[in-house]
Amino acid sequence: MVQPIKTVDDCDTTCSGTAVDLNAVKTELINDQAAVQVADWFKAFSDPTRVKIISALLKRELCVHDLTVLLEMGQSAVSHQLRYLRNLRIVKRRKVGKTVYYSLDDTHIEQIFLQTLQHTNHG
Repeated sequence: MVQPIKTVDDCDTTCSGTAVDLNAVKTELINDQAAVQVADWFKAFSDPTRVKIISALLKRELCVHDLTVLLEMGQSAVSHQLRYLRNLRIVKRRKVGKTVYYSLDDTHIEQIFLQTLQHTNHG
């Protein structure tokens, strides 16, 4: 026998919730500022070019020119993406003379990226 589809109104009238203390859960929720920061951080991973840059920087520190060659993109476009990643503290830079070298900001970036990659390959 086919069950009728329940609507939100059905849930409001038939669901009495769980036995969980929602006030206790609410006090442990992420705060608004942290939620925005986490969302912004994940937005950085929503662009394939930025993902490729992070992937390349997992291997070694690289200059903008190296990244333009690897990604087959213009220097301006690569620099723009690096600035975006730097503002979020995903990458850091080191200047030697006129050359700027980029690397991942810390090991957390590497761990999160690799975990995400492992998850996408898991399926």
